[in-house]
Amino acid sequence: MYTQGLNSIDKIAAPDGEQAERFQARIDADDRIEPNDWMPEQYRRTLVRQISQHAHSEIVGMLPEGNWITRAPSLRRKAALLAKVQDEGGHGLYLYAAAETLGVSREELIDQLLSGRAKYSSIFNYPTLTWADIGAIGWLVDGAAIMNQIPLCRCSYGPYARAMIRVCKEESFHQRQGYEIMLTLSRGTPEQKEMAQDALNRWWWPCLMMFGPPDGESQHSDTSMRWKIKRFSNDGLRQKFVDATVPQAHFLGLTIPDPTLHFDEAGGHWVYGEIDWDEFRRVLAGDGPCNRERLAVRRKAHEDGAWVREAALAYAAKRSAATRQKAA
Repeated sequence: MYTQGLNSIDKIAAPDGEQAERFQARIDADDRIEPNDWMPEQYRRTLVRQISQHAHSEIVGMLPEGNWITRAPSLRRKAALLAKVQDEGGHGLYLYAAAETLGVSREELIDQLLSGRAKYSSIFNYPTLTWADIGAIGWLVDGAAIMNQIPLCRCSYGPYARAMIRVCKEESFHQRQGYEIMLTLSRGTPEQKEMAQDALNRWWWPCLMMFGPPDGESQHSDTSMRWKIKRFSNDGLRQKFVDATVPQAHFLGLTIPDPTLHFDEAGGHWVYGEIDWDEFRRVLAGDGPCNRERLAVRRKAHEDGAWVREAALAYAAKRSAATRQKAA
């Protein structure tokens, strides 16, 4: 086990090659890397990119569902949806805090989002047209998120791994909430079941894209897996999601919108069709159905909240001054 003191000595005495070898040995031994530990600059940059994109996705992800809070079909549904959106705001805060331990400021990260320089999950650039979309997001989008995020609880970087434990617990609730909405609709009137099927039709393929590009085209997967930031490949997680979700759709009495979908008895997996990666790249580049709308709403919220940030800073400065005066 390396200690902070030893790492401080290493930082002075050991050449970069030795430090990198010791660092990789810690990773291979499943040792946790903490903020004061030595780490390669590329490891730090990789974490900042991944954690900040994750945080941005949680914050932007509040918008498609927040749009339905005032239109939920019952008080119970409204309260549950309000709690879910609030949870996702909290997830963003946990993740921004984790990123800050890597020496980047929250203000810098938010500026990258608002300026369009930072990416967030492509799934949140699709519209929520009906109440069934809220069920589909909970069941499919949060289900895919859980598949991605549970391995992150064992991420090699301590602050990120610890933040993900609470996030995953809350996402599990969100997924069950969404599935219950879809179950209610699929057991309802023909119009309600048709609404549920339509939502599944529109969200299925974008959800498969959530896991990222195919392994052969992923720029960061090999490095992230070597450093145990990620534990599974994009295609591996995507297959796990399909295998778990197809039987759920069958139970609901809904049809996966993939005419080529079939079960491979020999391999024990559901085989799915070709994903439209051109659409994925187009949406990720900013040309999705709601990209401009999502960023415009976030920019307006940031501008409208300027007075709150200013007041909080002024209050903190006042308390700090009072503490210093008292100590003197």
